[in-house]
Amino acid sequence: MIGYLTLGTNDLKRAGAFYDELLAEMGARRTMTDERMLGWGTPEARIMFSVITPFDEQPASVGNGVMIALDAKTPEMVERLYRKALELGAGDEGHPHDRGSSMGFYGGYFRDLDGNKLVAYCLGYKPAEQ
Repeated sequence: MIGYLTLGTNDLKRAGAFYDELLAEMGARRTMTDERMLGWGTPEARIMFSVITPFDEQPASVGNGVMIALDAKTPEMVERLYRKALELGAGDEGHPHDRGSSMGFYGGYFRDLDGNKLVAYCLGYKPAEQ
């Protein structure tokens, strides 16, 4: 259904360094490099994550309401990705915690170096009994 997604960037080299390190936390590696676009994937994933400089040569901008969700599988991976993103210079948009969803949604939100919003999340989270 979805083959790949892109986020705009105004600095491909900087975005590449950020996502090389961040997505390595999930076992992803760069699978595509060209002069305008970089892409990452994992052996089991069929969807590629990518950053791109806009083809219309206008500055990249952040889409209001646009967000990329990184399926981290476990709360521990959510925490690792969130901390790594902030360590790499991302902006905090909401620390990881149980978001109170009936699906057991545990997520941490951040903005990348270009201001794009992402969430590292997992489903099926059940807090420890108190």
